[in-house]
Amino acid sequence: MGIMLGLVLIILIFAVVSTLLLTGKADDNYGSSTKRNTTNLTLIYVVIIFIGLASLGVYIWRI
Repeated sequence: MGIMLGLVLIILIFAVVSTLLLTGKADDNYGSSTKRNTTNLTLIYVVIIFIGLASLGVYIWRI
């Protein structure tokens, strides 16, 4: 259970730091760079879903 809590805390800290770093920068060309932004967001979601499913698998396996 401690490992799962640690994984959740690491993901939470990563998400908060990433959000704060991204909000500090203004993107003047946001409208013209939507493809790049969409690709980046998709990659973030894929990684987070993979980590979440792996964590769930480890949790179920440990029970």
